[in-house]
Amino acid sequence: MPVHSPAAFPAARLRRLRRTHALRDLVAEHNVTAGDLIWPVFIREGQGIEEPISSLPGVARLSLDVLLRKATEAQALGVGAICLFPYTDQALRTEECAEAWNPDNLTNRAIRMLKAELPDLAVMTDIALDPYNINGHDGFVVGDQILNDETVEALVKMAIAQCKAGADILGPSDMMDGRIGAIRSAIEAAGYPHVSILSYAAKFASGFYGPFRDAVGASGRLVGDKKTYQINPANRLEALRCVARDLDEGADMVMIKPGMPYLDMCRAVKDQFGVPTFAYQVSGEYAMLAGAIQNGWLGEEVILESLLSFKRAGCDGVLTYFAPAAARSLIS
Repeated sequence: MPVHSPAAFPAARLRRLRRTHALRDLVAEHNVTAGDLIWPVFIREGQGIEEPISSLPGVARLSLDVLLRKATEAQALGVGAICLFPYTDQALRTEECAEAWNPDNLTNRAIRMLKAELPDLAVMTDIALDPYNINGHDGFVVGDQILNDETVEALVKMAIAQCKAGADILGPSDMMDGRIGAIRSAIEAAGYPHVSILSYAAKFASGFYGPFRDAVGASGRLVGDKKTYQINPANRLEALRCVARDLDEGADMVMIKPGMPYLDMCRAVKDQFGVPTFAYQVSGEYAMLAGAIQNGWLGEEVILESLLSFKRAGCDGVLTYFAPAAARSLIS
């Protein structure tokens, strides 16, 4: 090997701080912790059920007894929050969507169980009508129109029922105009000023949601698409206006969805508003990575690498189906 004279001081030898694991950790600018993660889980009726979802490798619909066991394990790994998504029986899906605010629906029973057994685990809910709507939409449908204000009235009833069940965080994911203000006013008036709202403030009309719709049983029922209420992926400024509006109406935290294709939005939201900012690593993102790992095309290290991209882009936390696996990796 050729021998070179040392570079003149000061040499910009940036590799010095990459030489060992300890040095790399010492100067790391961003870190992922288990406490940064919210674990989305799919729940269903039954007992002892762990039903695999073919489009989401490694993810299953869980009956409530299995949910409790899995949530206990996740909390032991350091995951501090869980988000519930119900798979609703066909008989309960109607145009009126009344099951959405039934105090004894699947989600509300799951909330009560988790808060009774794991009181320190933060329980987040989903607020949208699609799991209960025979049309598969997030709002009431008349003809080919999604009704905004009538849907907001239903979402308010849904939110109050979830607060009564003990939810810590409400997650309005419907993208109706004015729903954050209506929910905030209603839950304050109902005596739940302590309940947080994590608004899906910048939710884009994306092709990455397909496996999720399979998981909640909505894909085969969706009539048309959701482009009249979810944000056009081309529109950055409109998304920022949505975030500003939701914060003005009382959201405590905001979410960008999907995640990795919208890291620019994560950065813009954090820089412009400086509020707790989350991203949802959605089902399509997860399925691509999990499928590639399952087939040996990628290694498991891409899980933490992908989550780190959100932290680097300014996110305080991430909703990810990888939460338990990522938490185990962080421990090891």
